[in-house]
Amino acid sequence: MQGHGKALPFTPWHRLAVRNAIRLAAFQGLIDSHAARTQLRQVDSDLEDQTVLVHQSLDWTDVLREAERLGAAHNERLGCRSADLFHVAAACQLGCAQFLTFDQRQAAMAEAAGLTLKP
Repeated sequence: MQGHGKALPFTPWHRLAVRNAIRLAAFQGLIDSHAARTQLRQVDSDLEDQTVLVHQSLDWTDVLREAERLGAAHNERLGCRSADLFHVAAACQLGCAQFLTFDQRQAAMAEAAGLTLKP
């Protein structure tokens, strides 16, 4: 991300999703507790120095409306989960041009929303 040259917006939704994913990985035995704590500290460090992640607030009502609009327009064809719709809608509301994901359905929704996909 540092090579990308621009810090990623990190909303309260991302905070929940990322930190919960780390804890879930520990629960599932994919990583141990030490690795989970290390990763959680790394997220905090990245937010503190703002070179990889930067806090970004959202108008939750506007994001939910955009998620509903995207779902109504595209979801019968794409089959995107609500949480993924929310991520795409948040990127749209933040004025992001690029969207990072490894999820195929989320990627299809991001493209349908006019975002450029990375990686």
